[in-house]
Amino acid sequence: MLWRLIKVLIFLTIVGGIGLVVYAYVGPFFFPADFTAPSIEITEPITLDPK
Repeated sequence: MLWRLIKVLIFLTIVGGIGLVVYAYVGPFFFPADFTAPSIEITEPITLDPK
């Protein structure tokens, strides 16, 4: 029984990985959202506490 559960989890992990790869390559064709990473430079001043 436990071995069957392990096999199912391995199978689902492999199918999920393949699904993510397919979505990454085919997703922009079916879903017109912009898949590129945002390239906005953000600058924020910080103060370091000297010791």
